[in-house]
Amino acid sequence: MMKALIVEDERMAQAQLVRLLKTHFPDIEVVHATDSVLSTVEYLSANPPLDLIFMDVELSDGECFEIFRQVPVRAQVIMTTAYDSYALKAFEAGSIDYLLKPIGEEALARAVGRCRQRLAQPAPAAGIDVEKLLAAVSGTARNQYKERFVVYVGDRIIPVRTDDIAGFFSEEKANYLFTAQGERYLVESSLDALEGELDPERFFRISRGAIVARSAVHSVSRHFSGRLKLDLRPVPPFEPTVSRARVDDFLKWLE
Repeated sequence: MMKALIVEDERMAQAQLVRLLKTHFPDIEVVHATDSVLSTVEYLSANPPLDLIFMDVELSDGECFEIFRQVPVRAQVIMTTAYDSYALKAFEAGSIDYLLKPIGEEALARAVGRCRQRLAQPAPAAGIDVEKLLAAVSGTARNQYKERFVVYVGDRIIPVRTDDIAGFFSEEKANYLFTAQGERYLVESSLDALEGELDPERFFRISRGAIVARSAVHSVSRHFSGRLKLDLRPVPPFEPTVSRARVDDFLKWLE
């Protein structure tokens, strides 16, 4: 049996991965699951080495790479994330695999198979070059913007490309994205967090409660109290107005 740890802060994604492993990989035993850098470091520090770790990049208290800085990782690692931009950095680091959410059975099988091959090799070939990994992801990886979001509708996990998103908004203490096709999905991140994950060349925070994509702006008109009213396509489920304090920055951004 291969002993595995799942490092994932989204409960549905965590449960989905557990189901996939139980169904298709009965020789992989998930011995534990953590949801943060802190809890992962504590677990790895206090328990015997594992064979395999499925590790999400973005955790509740930071990026998973901080784990490698704090504790020795003596296992094969498969990164699971919605960030395309991390793929190249992970592969460049060597001895590490990468899966894009939502995780499919075939991609999972390929990644697990590569890990089995490396585990069968004598050390140090079976280990991770941690210094090379950290060098690959330091600095430049943090400047990459999110290229897709994973949303949950019932038991379904749906990837939404950032190119297809018309904007984000808050409503009754919840946050949503809406697409160019007129769909809307609940997202877990706050608008403050989303603002840091989105390319500022493509998205603008027009108010405390809304972020819009440049591609969705059809026209702009003057509104009362010095604000701007936007004509967005598709028409969003809120009134898209630019707050007075953001008007100058918005017009510069629109140019």
